[in-house]
Parts: sequence; C-alpha cells; structure tokens
Amino acid sequence: MTERYDLIVIGGGIVGLATAYQLLLRKSDLRLALLEKESELGTHQTGHNSGVLHAGLYYPPGSRKARLCREGKAAIEAFAEEHGIPYELCGKLVVAIDGGELERLAGIKERAMANGVEGIEEVGPERLRELEPHAAGIRALWSPRSGIIDFRRVALAYAGEVRSRGGTILTSQEVVSIRARESERVVRTRSGEFIARDLISCGGLYSDRLAAMTGDAGNERIIPFRGDYYTLKPNARHLVRGLIYPVPDPRFPFLGVHFTRRIDGEILAGPNAVLAFAREGYKRLDISPRELALTLMFPGFLRLAKTYLRTGLAEMWRDWSRRAFAAGLKRYVPEIREQDLMFGPSGVRAQSLSADGRMVDDFSIGESPHVLHVRNAPSPAATASLAIGRELAEMAIERFEI
Repeated sequence: MTERYDLIVIGGGIVGLATAYQLLLRKSDLRLALLEKESELGTHQTGHNSGVLHAGLYYPPGSRKARLCREGKAAIEAFAEEHGIPYELCGKLVVAIDGGELERLAGIKERAMANGVEGIEEVGPERLRELEPHAAGIRALWSPRSGIIDFRRVALAYAGEVRSRGGTILTSQEVVSIRARESERVVRTRSGEFIARDLISCGGLYSDRLAAMTGDAGNERIIPFRGDYYTLKPNARHLVRGLIYPVPDPRFPFLGVHFTRRIDGEILAGPNAVLAFAREGYKRLDISPRELALTLMFPGFLRLAKTYLRTGLAEMWRDWSRRAFAAGLKRYVPEIREQDLMFGPSGVRAQSLSADGRMVDDFSIGESPHVLHVRNAPSPAATASLAIGRELAEMAIERFEI
C-alpha cells in the first residue's frame, strides 16, 4: 500500500491531533494524514494524564510553556464548551508546610503574576482551611482558575474535527523508517508506505527515535519516568475538594506528590517519579532489556542519576511501600490513613534529557528540511495542546510554504 499526501503528522496523541486540526483550520484543502501506531488514539501520555487544566503558575516568564499554557488553556475551555465536554475550575492550592518553603512560594507567586495567571491569591491558614478544610500548611497560593477535564475525550473530539475537515487518520501504523527521496518524505509503516512533501512528528515517548529516522537525532534522548498514583477510597474522598500541590523541592527534578480531583469525582494521590524500565513500562515489573540498557548507557542519564541519587532512591522506596507513600501524603492532609489508599493508575512521562544530564524544561521543537519535530512536550502539554498545535501549524505553513 502506498498513499500520497501533502503533509503527514506522526502521533495520535493530543498534541498530534491538535496540530492536524489547527492545520486544517488554516488550510482546508490540505491533503493531510495522521499516523498512529496503536489501534486507538490517545492511549499513552494523553490517556494516562491526570486531567489537570494548568493555569501556568510555575513556568519561567517568556518561556514557551508560560506563553502556550496560558493561550492553550483559554482555547481548550472554549473548545470544550463548543463540543459539550465537561470541565470544572475547581482551583488549586500550592501549600507551604513550613517556613523553609515560604521563599520558594513567594517565587512561584512572582512567576504566576508575571505569567498573567488570573485571580492568584496568597492565603494564610484560616483562608486555606476555608478552601480545603482538611489540608495542613502555614501559607498557600490559591489559583481559582486551575481546573480539571478529561483530556482523552478532548483528543477524540480533535480527531472528529480532523475527519470532518477532510483529514485522514490511520491507526495501527507503527513507523519503522523515514527517508528523503528527492522532494518527498517516504514514511514506511508495518502496513505500507506513505509519501508526503512535509512531515510533523509528535511522537511522545518515541520522539527522539522518529527524529533520528529523519537524520536529525540531535544530542538529546527521551528518558521514560513512571509515575504511580493511589486513589482514595470513596469514604475518604471528602478529604480533598480540588487540587492540593506542594511547593516544588529544588532537590528533586519533578513536582512531587499531590492530590488531584478528577472530573469523574475520583481523587488521585501522587504521582511519584521513578525510572521506567521500558518506554511503555506502566507497571513496576514491565521491563524491556534493550530500552533499559540504552537508557543506562546514555551519558546524560548517568549524570542525572549521580546528581539525584539520594532522592531517586527515596522515590523508589516509596514506589514499593504504601506506608512510605501515605506518610508523604499525610504532610498535606493529616487525616489520610494508609488504609484509605488503593492502587491507582500510572503514567510514563517522556522527558527529554541532554547529554550533559540536563533535563529539558521547556517545550522543544526541532526543524530539518521539510520536517518539524516535537522533541519535548511534558506537562502542561495537554493544557497547551491547541496552542502548541497552532504554533506548529503556523511554522509549517511558513517553513514549508504550504
């Protein structure tokens, strides 16, 4: 099977689907195909997302994350209203437990204000208890415009828009090679070949491998980090009203455990963050010897592991010990008991890591002739999906002269 298109998008997660949708909004006559390796859309990072609509508190002012999160949140809320997708602005508290966290809390407030986050408010213990009666803390930031939504439902609605505008979505199409041939890109899957002049890769956990297939490997690699959640049993759900987050700890490269109410009423507690032993290693014992070996041999990972050895070992212990996990949660909601927790879902974060051991913090887009690569798109990529898609679409139209 050989099919020809003007442009191919690789990746049927929320970013790939948003990109295809934004392209067809601007170029209605574009012959566009989206290729997804799984039999269904949005099954990896999109389908394992906790569902938080981020307001943009943490991101450095002027960064892609700060700019696109703010734009994308407004866009996704308008899209949800238009398509009858429920969402709720339940609000988020970023809680300082002790005086040592107050300076960092003030820094988050400064960033939030610089990023134009609406309604941001610094609160003391009394107001904190009004917002979250069961939470502990001496001070907090209140973000009333933070919210929750089902991102996979959003992604499937994007897919509906792509199809209604003449785009082709093909599932079960795992890409095995990409080669340039004169003015075309030949994308080979296990089912056949697809040919297009232009290509946009939104490959998530495999973004580095797809870039390498085009001859643009770069010096960064995707390192998969698994995050496991517990859920609160129904009798304990009253302990959390909305979103309760910690002040980020600079000794650890991830955010830390927090509480998330989902749009279906379930309460997630977590996640931790540990190295996944496979790119799709959603369970503790999921291991791909080849993928694990490639991770362990990458110089950037060895440098990262050396820097965060102690905190990494603590995360691994908490991953296996419900008691240790519960102890971390009790710092923020003291009434939580170990028996209130049930094993919940997990996800794998596609984190781009440079060879010097530096985690790529911002959204990252690479370019090569007639190809755009989304190299790094961790949280808040789902919130920002329509804005990321808009930026990719406009870049493609300009660079590819569509």
